[in-house]
Amino acid sequence: TEDGGTEDRRTEDGGERVVEKVMRVGKGRQMSFDEFQRAVAGGAQAPTGMSGALGALWHDARGDWDGAHDCAQEDKSRDGSWVHAYLHRKEGDEGNAGYWYARAGRPVPAKGVTLAAEWAAIARELVAR
Repeated sequence: TEDGGTEDRRTEDGGERVVEKVMRVGKGRQMSFDEFQRAVAGGAQAPTGMSGALGALWHDARGDWDGAHDCAQEDKSRDGSWVHAYLHRKEGDEGNAGYWYARAGRPVPAKGVTLAAEWAAIARELVAR
């Protein structure tokens, strides 16, 4: 659909009809955190219409750090910088992470904050907008 939600995409695969759900994000449509998590666990393609920051989180959750970094680096917003910071923290590059947290206007997470907790906090905030 143009305003978001899911859409059935029908394809031919070896003579069989295949219906795959394509999640769209865009005008007038907000994805919930639960929907975002299902999208991460689901199809092989990221939902369309996501910001670069959300796309980066999607790639990261699927084990594609390089793809995540590319998305975060292309997103010049504070949100992109926030995810960029998280990715460098995950990589273990605390100095670079600190630079990106500052660019994002965000504090460096406290020592006890896990990467999983930070990922969820970022994703929850971004999908709520």
